[in-house]
Amino acid sequence: MDPVPQTRPPGPPTALRRTPVQQRSAERLARILDACAGLLDETGYEQLSTRAVAVRAGVPIGSVYRFFGNKRAMVAALAHRNLDRYAELISARFERTPVLDAHSAIDGVLDEFIAMKRTVPGFALVDFGVPAAEEAGGGAEDPNGLVAERICGLLATHLGRPADETLRRKVLVGVETADTLVRLAFRADPGGDPALIDETRQLLHAYLAPSLSA
Repeated sequence: MDPVPQTRPPGPPTALRRTPVQQRSAERLARILDACAGLLDETGYEQLSTRAVAVRAGVPIGSVYRFFGNKRAMVAALAHRNLDRYAELISARFERTPVLDAHSAIDGVLDEFIAMKRTVPGFALVDFGVPAAEEAGGGAEDPNGLVAERICGLLATHLGRPADETLRRKVLVGVETADTLVRLAFRADPGGDPALIDETRQLLHAYLAPSLSA
């Protein structure tokens, strides 16, 4: 992914006890996170266990604990990976768009999010943050804040405008609004209610496009 100025740079999930250095270790971590994502779809967050993840991934339980202190840390790492993938998908889409304007940029941000909702294992429960009930203890990250920060940098880079405080505020409001409405669309229809998604698109165009075109 291209470097993004004035944003939190992508990097290893902060939930990791240790960052893999060798390829074999990185592949093992990827298998653990893949297993975690699959089990989230099958069992939900409350029933998820590090032991079940180890069995599904085909690794010793000690390998899981080498990377994560508990299941919350493991799910947080999955959320960070989702955010990195989301940013990569947006950046790639922007780069292959012949003429990128405010409306096509907004469409790209929304469409890639919806596509991940529909296709990425575990994303329905854990998109960019640990489930809210688990976060209630305090000291948690703000997932939508992280998403908005990354999107703001990508929009600024690809549309050639500064990531100033006005743009940051507008993008954060857009992310919070879209998150609520997309969740509503997927509650109404497991595949995402098309009418509600269209309403979300129109709202984002009306609210964000003037700021992105400035």
